[in-house]
Amino acid sequence: MIYTEIANIEHYYGLGKYLDKAVAYLSSHPLDDVKAGHYDIDGNMVYMNVFDYETIPEEGAFFEAHKKYADIHMTVTGEEIVGVSDLSKVTVKNFDEEKDLMEVEGPVEHYIKLIPGKALITLPEDAHKVKLAVGSPSTIKKAVIKVYVGE
Repeated sequence: MIYTEIANIEHYYGLGKYLDKAVAYLSSHPLDDVKAGHYDIDGNMVYMNVFDYETIPEEGAFFEAHKKYADIHMTVTGEEIVGVSDLSKVTVKNFDEEKDLMEVEGPVEHYIKLIPGKALITLPEDAHKVKLAVGSPSTIKKAVIKVYVGE
């Protein structure tokens, strides 16, 4: 897990070919006016999805992990809490290989508050519980860049 200012994201060049492409994209494409939808950066290797949604209480949140992708989580507007645990601390309930989506259950080790200007990079060893409300539920806009890191 890496938690940083988007303004400092260039410090992470050199960690991987596809992460470098994601960093270059973020460095040259401000998120301020981004609309909900899918953005192709490098095919299935690097792409961004932007969502508008209502945050929720933790009891209803989905706890997930991925084997082949890192996620770069950023709120464009609003605030969200993301719970993160090392994959070794949770139990895998289900894995959809085609979607690279692992459903997990277990304790959250860390709660990270996402606000505009911050980026949270979750790696394959980081299970993450998303959409958590800060206090009461609220509407946010969130961008997630999916970065292929292999198996």
